[in-house]
Amino acid sequence: MKQPFLTSDTGTKRHIKRIVNVYARPHLRVLILSLVAMLVLSVASVAPAKLIENVVNDIFIARDPSMLLPVTAFIVGAFFLKGMAHYVTAVTLDFVGQRIVSNLQRDMFHVLIRADLAFFHEVASGELVSRFTNDVDKLRYAVTGTLSSVFKDTMAFLFFVALMFYQDWQLALVAFVVLPVAILPVARIGKRIRKASTNIQEETASLVIFLTQVFQGIRLIKAYCMETYETSRVQSVVEAIFRKTYKTSRTRSATHPLMEFLGGLATAVVIFYGGKQVIDGTQTPGAFFSFIAALLMVYEPLKRIASLNANLQEQLGAASRVFAVLDYAPDITSPDVPTTLTHVKGHVRFDDVSFSYPSRENTLSHISFDARPGQKIAFVGASGAGKSTLLNLIPRFYDVTHGRVLLDEVDVRDLSLENLRQHIALVSQDVTLFDDTVAANIAYGSPNASRDAVEAAAKSAAAHDFILALPQGYETLVGEQGVKLSGGQRQRLSIARAMLKNAPVLLLDEPTSALDSHSEKIVQEALDALMHERTTFVVAHRLATVRDAHVIFVMNEGRIEDFGTHEVLLERSPLYKHLCAAQLTPHTAPVQEDELHESVS
Repeated sequence: MKQPFLTSDTGTKRHIKRIVNVYARPHLRVLILSLVAMLVLSVASVAPAKLIENVVNDIFIARDPSMLLPVTAFIVGAFFLKGMAHYVTAVTLDFVGQRIVSNLQRDMFHVLIRADLAFFHEVASGELVSRFTNDVDKLRYAVTGTLSSVFKDTMAFLFFVALMFYQDWQLALVAFVVLPVAILPVARIGKRIRKASTNIQEETASLVIFLTQVFQGIRLIKAYCMETYETSRVQSVVEAIFRKTYKTSRTRSATHPLMEFLGGLATAVVIFYGGKQVIDGTQTPGAFFSFIAALLMVYEPLKRIASLNANLQEQLGAASRVFAVLDYAPDITSPDVPTTLTHVKGHVRFDDVSFSYPSRENTLSHISFDARPGQKIAFVGASGAGKSTLLNLIPRFYDVTHGRVLLDEVDVRDLSLENLRQHIALVSQDVTLFDDTVAANIAYGSPNASRDAVEAAAKSAAAHDFILALPQGYETLVGEQGVKLSGGQRQRLSIARAMLKNAPVLLLDEPTSALDSHSEKIVQEALDALMHERTTFVVAHRLATVRDAHVIFVMNEGRIEDFGTHEVLLERSPLYKHLCAAQLTPHTAPVQEDELHESVS
């Protein structure tokens, strides 16, 4: 999915300048060594063309035996020097190219890991992975291949041209009279390739997005026998990439027949004009053949230079996508001079808070409440009422559009993000576990925690026993997203993680909604231990889990419609009473009020 804030096209010169100044300049010494090697390589490439004059005039025509050893030795030396210079050039450029890739990826990750939560809700993860891998790798080729060839082939071209003018300036002028003809079509081809390359990168990103979704949803695909359908979908994406790549290849190859024709035309004119000079005796055969050799050799770097523009435009299409990520700036940041909270009590207050998503107005409207330290505050309501959004405002996953959220009477926007979030723990229905050990997942966010502390947290979360039953105990790898564990086990690890963090404010976003009744009972007991002496905010569809809350807020269409204890709301809130009735008996007639008390309790 293409996002407006992830597009950038600032022009070829600016992209090249940024690559060179920001990412290549730190490796200036290595690049200077590479340029010296290129210079040596260019000289060594020109030397054989100059030696042809000695071979023809001194050996074949003059038949001077004393010239055999020096000429052959010089040729061997030239080719050896050329090989060594090529090695140094390749190694140094590869070092710089790989270093640029690693630095770009480091900088991109630095930007992305600090991006707003809304950013990740709008941009598919596959799109970001594609920019992080495919697009960055294109830039590596821009440095190691394209930009380096600009210097290498340009120097070789200039040396060959110098040799040709040294041999015969009139023949050189004749040879290059056709060169300007190629400039305009080559430039036009380059512009077309850059546009096509950007389209290819976007299609490649779409493929990565699609594959990510398919592999993550493979269980559902197999359950509904959708393998053939998904195969046809991926085929359409692959076919689109094929068509655009092939079209780009044809466009890029269009420079070759043009340059070959111009090269053949120039060679034919030189042979006709130079051959006449040799016949007339105004030119030696050796000088003429040396000129012809230089002419034939000069068109190789010239053809590469002609294709360089096309290659560079293709790679700078990827640069636009990479730099768009690097230029992204989050809206939610720490203040320049933040307030610091140390001993947080957990007093949270919403002061006339309103919030709207860009695509949804009035998600929350004029929310005000006061949560005292140690209280359990619950939010209930239909889906879309704004319950989870309200929780997201406390750690500043989103910022309010009006009003204030205060922690211990300090506006959360006045705190650094790190200082704010270190006092908040989150447990949600979507448990995030990394493909690491059980111990590492529990200690995530508490890297200095001891093994004893990890095990103590696991015991408090009723997870210790099942962990010991795993093949390697606390060192067992849980798999991607904890795939090797059950839902209840994953949730208990999440609770243990929050236990270990020991934050004074706890956010519970439907932590038991995806569990069966047996797992829910175990997890609820662990949650009760976790909530002890913490200011807790609970969002739950299962109302039995919030009946003991100090205050329950009934939300409807982004507003607080009513609040009170479970018993009070059953008496006076029609919406709360309806939620209880709909949950307990969804397909039967409404139950009586005394039945609601008994069932929910």
